[in-house]
Amino acid sequence: MKLSVVVITFNEEKNIGRFLKTVADIADEVIIVDSYSTDRTKEIASEHPSVTFISNEFKGYGQQKNFALSKCRGEWILFPDADEVVDEQAKESIKQIIAGKGNADVYLLKFNNILLGKHLRYGGWGSVSRERFFRNGFGEYSDDKVHEKFLTSGRISTLNGRINHYTYHSVSQHIDKINRYSTLMAEKYVSAGKKVGIIKIVFTPWFTFIKDYIFKLGFLDGVIGLYAAVTTSYYAFLKYIKLYLRKKS
Repeated sequence: MKLSVVVITFNEEKNIGRFLKTVADIADEVIIVDSYSTDRTKEIASEHPSVTFISNEFKGYGQQKNFALSKCRGEWILFPDADEVVDEQAKESIKQIIAGKGNADVYLLKFNNILLGKHLRYGGWGSVSRERFFRNGFGEYSDDKVHEKFLTSGRISTLNGRINHYTYHSVSQHIDKINRYSTLMAEKYVSAGKKVGIIKIVFTPWFTFIKDYIFKLGFLDGVIGLYAAVTTSYYAFLKYIKLYLRKKS
């Protein structure tokens, strides 16, 4: 078996069908590790007979991804998120590497980040790369609840092609995720013994906004660039105020 495509999911009914269609022509196996979705994720996945669907309790992104890795049998692993689509150039590059024409163990893929229908090119969104394709056994994830890191001692290169990342389809979906992620980050900080004071709570959101919108040229992405900078600063505020309140209680 050459290529395992694996993804973790929770309520991804809007994305999982597209995801499965775009990897069907390159995957020898497709593994979905789901955190007991309450929408149609499992139903849609069951329409694809080549999919192995596994339900597993969510204890954090790092643990869930490592559990998913343990189920992969392929020599190579492609591990995108459910809202990511590998383009045709990247898929062709993957085929070439699997055929023995690569020179690395881990490959970064560059992202096209699409927020509320707009491809963002500035504000820190236009220069994102992630480890999404790697040789089985040459990487694992840090044991973090959120913002987990990919850990490897293998040789790293960049894959030709890109991932189209369809981040959020509505403001309400985005705000819901900001709320969940900021809670997980506060829990992560509490576990690490991190403390926060009123100065950091007040000034970090403003610094984050100015950095993304002004210095990283987010204003060039128009109204959605403004929205991106505001919501990123809002996330910074939420994670620190939640940490402060947890420490105070």
